Amino acid sequence: MKRIAVDLAKSVYQVAESVRAGEVIQRKRLSRVAFARYVQEQVGPVEWVMEACGTAHYWGRVAQARGHRVILLHPRYVRPYRRRNKTDRNDCDAILEAARCAGLHPVPVKSLEQQQLQQLHALRESWKKSRTQRINLLRGIFRELGIEVPTSTEAFLRAAGEHLERPEVRALRGVLQVVLAEISFYEQSMHECEAQLARWHADDEVLHLLDEVSGVGLLTASALKTAVGTPERFANGRQLSAWLGMTPREHSSGERRHLGQISRQGNTYVRTLLIHGARSALLAAQRCAAGTPEKMTALQRWATSTAARIGQNKAAVALANKLVRICWAVWCHKRRFSGSWQSMLPA
Repeated sequence: MKRIAVDLAKSVYQVAESVRAGEVIQRKRLSRVAFARYVQEQVGPVEWVMEACGTAHYWGRVAQARGHRVILLHPRYVRPYRRRNKTDRNDCDAILEAARCAGLHPVPVKSLEQQQLQQLHALRESWKKSRTQRINLLRGIFRELGIEVPTSTEAFLRAAGEHLERPEVRALRGVLQVVLAEISFYEQSMHECEAQLARWHADDEVLHLLDEVSGVGLLTASALKTAVGTPERFANGRQLSAWLGMTPREHSSGERRHLGQISRQGNTYVRTLLIHGARSALLAAQRCAAGTPEKMTALQRWATSTAARIGQNKAAVALANKLVRICWAVWCHKRRFSGSWQSMLPA
């Protein structure tokens, strides 16, 4: 099968064709229009190899629609195979060399729906960041003028309108009202994003199963489902946890084994949501332990005992690691979440 390596860019596409391993028979440097025509001209099954970077999933879907095979490689796996200087030509050669390694796991080509959901999450995160910037800007202005403001965000926004009427702020009232209007706009946009996510997943059985897991809500379940795609490509929950960067970083040699902090090598956004959700679940477990300890589940007892032993933050990360494995089991086995579930090992 002919293998074609493509170094993607915004307007220039470097192509290297190979029929036998380690040998390039033809090279081309194409514009976007010419590259789209080049893809359409390929006859018979072709193996396309690209780095999993910008527009890679789009071109992967275009090639798959014509019956070709597509392999997307993580850029970190391609980099060691590049020789000397970084050029488009050398990048294509590196992609071809990396594709020959059987131990490298390719990145699955995302569907159009997956990319749309990821972009919706990215938009919400961008609006949240802009909202936080505007709130911090207002806080700084008020404090510089000697005005004490509440610590709570909700209380601060309620009091901000009253502070604009104070004499020392009156000269800036017009521009600060614009900042308040921007904060309101960003909040409204975030709520619309969440409502759209809820509408898109109203009949999604997998999302409802994940939503039942402690510390996992609509945002986390949607982001996890979109990022993972098919959980069957992971042999167990630990592999999914390692893919998300939740497992310890190992530095071992011989008989000496050292496990450090979590690797943080996966999807940063999904990992952040899971850790925040785990922190919320841990606080709920501690409230349950203080008020109604007889109603605690096995997972809650484990979480509270872990927090007492290693501290709140480390326990939250450890609980997030466990929640990822629970999500994998709930997702793959199609069973509802139970905080007291005990897996039965085969005899």
